[in-house]
Amino acid sequence: MEQLRIYIDTSALGGCFDPEFAPWSNGLMRDFRAGRLVPVLSDVTAAEVASAPETVRDLHQEMLALAGVVLPMTSEVLGLVSAYEAKKILGAKFRADMQHIALATIARVDALVSWNFRHIVRLERIRLFNAVNVESGYRVLSIRSPREVTTYEGH
Repeated sequence: MEQLRIYIDTSALGGCFDPEFAPWSNGLMRDFRAGRLVPVLSDVTAAEVASAPETVRDLHQEMLALAGVVLPMTSEVLGLVSAYEAKKILGAKFRADMQHIALATIARVDALVSWNFRHIVRLERIRLFNAVNVESGYRVLSIRSPREVTTYEGH
């Protein structure tokens, strides 16, 4: 069976150290360590993690080793972000959130996982991002919380 490629944003990593989200974020990390899922990381995640606590930076380093590749910012990614901005899906100060979505879309991952319920994992925004993706010639991006992706069965 082909392994699913899962783009993880910074909140999915940080969730490992937050009591509310830890069971599912840690379950997701266990899935990556066990090879059940493949983590996909980006330059945007690396930039955000740079100012995070050491525990998050260490986890990021571990996931980088498992991922093997880091998605770079490219003119194609910036073009898709511009298309999102033109539709005013999010304000300019949330550009990094749009970059995560564009990177994951262009990389054709199986899903993007995030705990960002305000700007990313939110039905009306997912619909808007995917309308732009399809309009721009890309496929629909599945956006989920770690709880929906990990094989961990929480209580």
